[in-house]
Amino acid sequence: MKILLLTHAFNSLTQRLHIELKKRGHAVSVEFDVNDAVTQQAVDQSTPDLILAPFLKRAIAESIWSKYLCLIVHPGIKGDRGPSALDWAILNGEKEWGVTVLQAIEEMDAGDIWASVNFPMRETTKASLYRNEVTEAALKGVLLAVDSMREEQFKPEPLDYNQVDVRGKLQPLMRQTDRRIDWQQDNTETVLRKIRSADGFPGVQDMLYGKELSLFDAHKAEGLRGEPGAILGYCGVAICRATVDGAVWIGHLKDKQGAHPFKLPATQVLGKQLATLTEITDGYSDIRYEEQEGVGYLHFRFYNGAMSTTQCNRLREAYIEARKRDTRVIVLMGGPDFWSNGIHLNTIEAAESPADESWANINAINDLAREIITTESHVTVSALQGNAGAGGVFLARAADHVWARSGVVLNPHYKDMGNLFGSEYWTYLLPKRVGEERAHRITQARLPMGTVEANELGLLDAYFAIDNVAFVEQLKQRAKLLAEDPALAEKLEQKCSTRQADEQEKPLAEYRREELERMNLNFYGFDPSYHVARYNFVYKVPKSRTPVTIAHHRDIRRRNSEDWSEVS
Repeated sequence: MKILLLTHAFNSLTQRLHIELKKRGHAVSVEFDVNDAVTQQAVDQSTPDLILAPFLKRAIAESIWSKYLCLIVHPGIKGDRGPSALDWAILNGEKEWGVTVLQAIEEMDAGDIWASVNFPMRETTKASLYRNEVTEAALKGVLLAVDSMREEQFKPEPLDYNQVDVRGKLQPLMRQTDRRIDWQQDNTETVLRKIRSADGFPGVQDMLYGKELSLFDAHKAEGLRGEPGAILGYCGVAICRATVDGAVWIGHLKDKQGAHPFKLPATQVLGKQLATLTEITDGYSDIRYEEQEGVGYLHFRFYNGAMSTTQCNRLREAYIEARKRDTRVIVLMGGPDFWSNGIHLNTIEAAESPADESWANINAINDLAREIITTESHVTVSALQGNAGAGGVFLARAADHVWARSGVVLNPHYKDMGNLFGSEYWTYLLPKRVGEERAHRITQARLPMGTVEANELGLLDAYFAIDNVAFVEQLKQRAKLLAEDPALAEKLEQKCSTRQADEQEKPLAEYRREELERMNLNFYGFDPSYHVARYNFVYKVPKSRTPVTIAHHRDIRRRNSEDWSEVS
């Protein structure tokens, strides 16, 4: 079946559907919904069997939905309608929510229902729910709908609010007034719900030191309290603010009127005001270490998976300390939503010299990668609970083993960020693991990759479990077996011998020098592509066209084929 994914952006849900539908033999192409004329052109060129809209910000034109079957993926239960489905579900404290796949008609979200999949709500951010529960439910719903297209007897279910199982309703666009925090009245749970309902977009507007800022990345501050609304201090990137019954950590802020009107670490946004605050030494932490049965687990929950120069340095120091422990295995856990997405483009964009900060950041992540690669005392594991992209994928490959949760999406390429060459010793790690031909395929494709393909190519060593809880449980069992392996000492000896042989053949320093020579041109050379791409990414500049790497219907080599396959 030819399926056109019509979407506002190639976000995590769209990427997952792209991967899974292709895996099931469907011909899949993607078109960014730029405007009606461009979308109509794409439909005329592609003549799809199905138009699937997983992430739209406006209605599909009647000229399209009246001629083609168009299915909308709506992040709400049956009957839920409106653009703020998840926002309201979190703010209202819903215990169960869902995803509905419905047919596009003139009235928004009111078309016939092709599939509906519910899930229990989790106390977390909108963004985390979207990447996990919503994505898994959407995948199930879409696959059910696609299978139903083959059934002659199938008829979609009309929206009928008299039906017992239709609990949703039309909800308005959520506004800032709906989630405004009253620090003199709201308890910790309420404050967290309000911020989480707006994380990662649009954030909750609030006043701090006479400036209107948007709040993101909120967590309960255990054991802290004070005058409601007061800033109690800071720890790491976060500030602590008191509620009526406790306090919350706020990790990121956005100053829309400031010089850098995008999300940044809260302490960075406050700037000089930080000098007036007390540092709380034992509070918020985006790096955490634990031990269990001979295994050290190093967690690094970096917001959106971005790793700044400072974070890379702190993680490297934490890793070195973990290596000193009397354990046999070190597991690099990342965070529950992301393992790593490489260098921190927002902090780079906000730097006085983005080129200099880019250079500092890539060297800091390289320093971390080198520590992992040269570890002789432990078996190392990268455990991908969440997605990974760009340098984060190759940083993970620095470990002896890479294990991933089955639903994880990898983007093992740099080129979409202004033709970045990339570093993290990938020119050593990747060919050594997968071979030159596969290494070229992985880095040049510019396509998201699922765990099945990544495992087949050798980028992963194993994948298992769908949800995070089951993944961590199985991960710990596997790590324990590694630590208890009677042949562990022999394997470590072999690991050291292999590393020494590799070093004699070509030193790590030489791989790094060659990679950074190319990166230096990206950062300081005459071609500004990286700086333009980074700016567009950070400032969320809408795409003006869909790249042919995913828009196969726009590739003249594929356009006339029945399944958009490339014609040589």
